[in-house]
Amino acid sequence: MQTLSLDYPAGAPADRRAVVGVVGSGDLEVLLEPGSEGRSTVAIRTSVDGVNDIWRAVIDRIFADTSGPAVALEINDFGATPAVVRLRIAQAMEQAMDQTSGGGQ
Repeated sequence: MQTLSLDYPAGAPADRRAVVGVVGSGDLEVLLEPGSEGRSTVAIRTSVDGVNDIWRAVIDRIFADTSGPAVALEINDFGATPAVVRLRIAQAMEQAMDQTSGGGQ
């Protein structure tokens, strides 16, 4: 099991928690909690060895906009592709920031 921890500048904390995805069958789970003002953290656990550079490149691109919400992400991966990673994180961010849906946890 590989682990990777990343840290990024961010804006105000997200509105609420969110959970998306399922670990298994080449998918991943994203657990999102509001982060500390001005910082986002990402903790990744993956079953795939030797992919830290790919993970870093994908997550760096997602958090390139430093005005995004401050979040604490926990990602549990079972071999998801970069496209699925981006989709699941986008889904979690949408749930965490959507005031009208009542989604998230």
